[in-house]
Amino acid sequence: MGKVNPDVLKAHNDYRKKHGVPPLKLCKKLNRGAQQYAEELATTRVLKHSSESANGKCGENLAWASYDQPGHFTAMVWKNTKKMGVGKASASDGSTFVVARYDPAGNVVNPGYYEENVLPPRK
Repeated sequence: MGKVNPDVLKAHNDYRKKHGVPPLKLCKKLNRGAQQYAEELATTRVLKHSSESANGKCGENLAWASYDQPGHFTAMVWKNTKKMGVGKASASDGSTFVVARYDPAGNVVNPGYYEENVLPPRK
């Protein structure tokens, strides 16, 4: 991944700062898992969440539209998340798969969790 990890971390932390939440730190274990899963996605060329994400072992971001169209964006700025990992792999057709994983996982749907963890952007 080389330079991609620090660049992705910086982009995440820039948005987190706008939302008034602490910066994330890169985690080698999450990086390894994200890289392995990005390679799996590149092999199958099917964009789907991993079993680790489905089982709640980590949060996972595979794609999002934009800052103005949130979708999974809230995982990036989830206040309780402390660490992240990033993986990137290219498929034989030239498509690129980027996986971001988070710990603890965000986007928890329990009542009140969004209000506590996704703060409005600062002006």
